[in-house]
Amino acid sequence: MATFVLVPGAWHGGWCWQRLAPLLRAEGHTAVAVTLTGLGERAHLVSPAVTLDTHVRDVVGVLDCERLSDVVLVGHSYAGQVVAGVASARPQLVGRVVYLDAFLPHDGERAIDLQPPQIAHHYRESVAAAGFGWLIPPRSLEVLGVPEQADRDWLADRLVPHPFRTYTDPATVSAQSRAIPSAFVECVDWMRVFRPFGERAREFGWPVHELATGHEAMVTAPAQLAQVLGAIVDRTGAEV
Repeated sequence: MATFVLVPGAWHGGWCWQRLAPLLRAEGHTAVAVTLTGLGERAHLVSPAVTLDTHVRDVVGVLDCERLSDVVLVGHSYAGQVVAGVASARPQLVGRVVYLDAFLPHDGERAIDLQPPQIAHHYRESVAAAGFGWLIPPRSLEVLGVPEQADRDWLADRLVPHPFRTYTDPATVSAQSRAIPSAFVECVDWMRVFRPFGERAREFGWPVHELATGHEAMVTAPAQLAQVLGAIVDRTGAEV
């Protein structure tokens, strides 16, 4: 059985895995949901000083303090930048990396530069207008492909602004981390912002799975996502 370390994307905390984690545990896996500094129940710690390295160290701290090894790192969205850094910092503790509709950076690439130009422009405008120059306000859940009002309400009550500096810091990606078995999961029922990174994963020779749901797969399609994650860690090589 696998130990999943679930790392949320921008605006989210560890709470966002509440529908997925029990399904993984029901299959005998361990599921550890991380909350990054300044988000979720740690929103009171947000400040302009929060960096991408802060978030990498958040997850590294969980691995070290919980004595976790051979973990399956799952990074959603922005957290692709984070899990790439964690795998570089602690490659000996990571058995597999899963990029869930996420950035898949080369060394030195910044999240803001990996976005389509019109979205990067929108982020910069919203940071300047409503984010005091250092926070990214949450994006529209309709834009992120969440069709059900109940799901939008469940998410919106918990989303908080995200520290913008994490999007302008360069990712650290080592050659050793690239050697860790990895996979990409793309959510295809929305505007598919992360499609280029699925293509990058294919160029690396990694398995790429497609989910017929919007960007918030852990909320809108937890059972299907649990099935895909189970297949990724299945040593028999089963695919879905």
